[in-house]
Amino acid sequence: MKNLKKYEAGDRMISIISDNYNILQSLGAFGINLGFGDKTVQEVCEEQNVDTYTFLAVVNFTINEYLDREKLDKLSIPTLLQYLTASHSYFIDFQLPFIRKELQEALDESNELARLILRLYDDYAHSVINHMRYEERTAFPYVHSLLEGNPISDYNIETFSKHHRQIDQKLKELKNIIIKYLPSDGLHNNILSATLYDIYNNEEWLSQHAEVEDNMFIPAIHDLELKNKKDNVSVNISKMLNKNQGRNESLSDREKEVIVSLVQGMTNKEIADHLFISVNTVITHRRNIAKKLQIHSPAGLTIYAIVNHLVDISAVKL
Repeated sequence: MKNLKKYEAGDRMISIISDNYNILQSLGAFGINLGFGDKTVQEVCEEQNVDTYTFLAVVNFTINEYLDREKLDKLSIPTLLQYLTASHSYFIDFQLPFIRKELQEALDESNELARLILRLYDDYAHSVINHMRYEERTAFPYVHSLLEGNPISDYNIETFSKHHRQIDQKLKELKNIIIKYLPSDGLHNNILSATLYDIYNNEEWLSQHAEVEDNMFIPAIHDLELKNKKDNVSVNISKMLNKNQGRNESLSDREKEVIVSLVQGMTNKEIADHLFISVNTVITHRRNIAKKLQIHSPAGLTIYAIVNHLVDISAVKL
């Protein structure tokens, strides 16, 4: 049953853990160490260099399924990356080997069915590891390149999204086979029941991990991609115009007025009437502008006018 309370920065960290002990797994993934006394979430996060908003967003989403989708831009992507990377390490290096060890203790490996169960578990573990390593080889380096402003050209978060899927079918088969078909004595039955309990817990954890990626990580990276594209366009436009910077400065005030009129969609006749000059003079100005700027298209002149603050982008019909 979900605890519908939305946790805030001023709540005590110990209170959140008391309400939901499963959050203990997330603490390690964020790099938060125990021993924080009665400090608030914000105090603990600030002391341990964790973004408070991102921590609370993950906690509230995984515990209560609460997510403010209009504020995904406030998420710290480096903090999300740290969380996801550490979660992979926790699952691959600790949980998968731990559960296999429990299974070995609970099963009689001289039994053919027991050996098949271990093989099924190994297949499941192999699938999970391959999936997580794929993310670490492709998606995570791509995000780092985005953050550095130099994105990998042949990759995007949509590619990651298409390959992203939960690896849980084999685990469901494993649980069902153990519950339905595997006989055991009292002691081994207790160990097997404890192992099943851990498997169920970790299945839930893996599902939550995938939900965080689908609902927080992927949308946040998509927004970062859009921002990066806009920034790159601005940089490229500036570079293009800087090549002709010496010529740009030679534009007369009248020529600038002609450019503004053209950007606003006026014809040569309308420009002539607006500036109280002849149509032939307008045509002459346009020739001189094209020669000085080496820009001949209306779209190019529009870009020039926006970048050089001759017009506001909000006043232009794009």
